[in-house]
Amino acid sequence: MQVEREELAALLTLQTIDLDIMQKTKEFDELPQRDKILKLRTKKEALAGQLAKVSKYKKDAKQRLGRMNDEDASLTKRQASIQAAIEAAHGDFRNVEARSKELAGITRRRESVAQEQEKIRGEIAKLEELEAQIGLAQEEVEAQESQEVEGFREQGGALKGAIAQLQAKRQSVAAEVSAEVLSVYDKTSARCGGVAIGQLDGNRCGACRSRIEGGRLIDLKAQAPLGVCPSCKRLLVIA
Repeated sequence: MQVEREELAALLTLQTIDLDIMQKTKEFDELPQRDKILKLRTKKEALAGQLAKVSKYKKDAKQRLGRMNDEDASLTKRQASIQAAIEAAHGDFRNVEARSKELAGITRRRESVAQEQEKIRGEIAKLEELEAQIGLAQEEVEAQESQEVEGFREQGGALKGAIAQLQAKRQSVAAEVSAEVLSVYDKTSARCGGVAIGQLDGNRCGACRSRIEGGRLIDLKAQAPLGVCPSCKRLLVIA
C-alpha cells in the first residue's frame, strides 16, 4: 500500500491514541464506584421497602389501640352508669344483683381490654425502635452513596476529560491520513480489537506472529512501506 512516511507515522500515532482511548474507556467502565453505587441504591430501595412495611404495621397497631381506647372509654362510662344505678336502687335487691353481675362483666372486659392495650403499646414501641434502626441504616447508606458518587465524579470526570482530549487529538492526527487509508485502518481496528497495525518482524507478523513464507513474503515486501498480513489481515509496517 503506497503511503508517505508522514502518513505512516500519523497512522502509528493514531493507533497509539486509539489504544489509549480504549484503555481509559475501560478504566471508566470498570471504576469500582459504579458497582458500589448500584449496590447501595439497591440497599436503599430495600430499606425504604422495610420502612414502609414497618410504618404500615405501626399504623395498624395504632388503629387497634384506638379501638381499644374507645371501647375502654365506653366501658368506663357504662360502668359509672351502672354503679350509679346500683346506688340508687336502695333495697331493690334483684335489681342490685342484676346490675352487680353486669358490672362484674364490664370489669372483666375492661381487664381484658387493658391487657390488649398493654400488648399493643409494646408492639408499637418495638416498631418505633425498628423504625429508628432502619432510619439510621438509611443515613449510613446515604453517606456511603454520597462518598462513592463524589469519588466517581472525581475519577470519572478526570477520565472523561482525558478521553475528550485524546479524541480531539485523534481528529487532528486523522486529518493527516488519506480517506482511503483511514477507512481501511478504522475497519481493521474495529475487527481486530483496536490493534490495526503490526510491524513485519523478519518473516513474521509482529501482531499475530504468523510466519510469512516464500512468495507471500516477497509480495508483502513489495508493498512497502505498508502491507497487509496474509493471516490476520492487519496492516503491516515494512521497514
